[in-house]
Amino acid sequence: MTMERDTIKTAIRQKVIDLANKLGEDASDISDEDIIPATGALDSAAILELVVWYEKTYDFPLKQEEINIDNLGSINAMADFLLARKSG
Repeated sequence: MTMERDTIKTAIRQKVIDLANKLGEDASDISDEDIIPATGALDSAAILELVVWYEKTYDFPLKQEEINIDNLGSINAMADFLLARKSG
């Protein structure tokens, strides 16, 4: 699996868009810095589905205390957190 930042961000963005589409929302204009829960494009169940997908896709089990806005709030935060943990 490639661990390139842009590739990771593209995959996360696509998953957010797909989950939003299932809810009848359009998240195609989401930016890398947008706080995903604050956009209103995903409900709590979809956010949970995004986190589960993130863990499975990147073989990246999260600790309870790591599931927060700082680490998972935006596309950039998710990519940066993944890369920092995988390289450390």
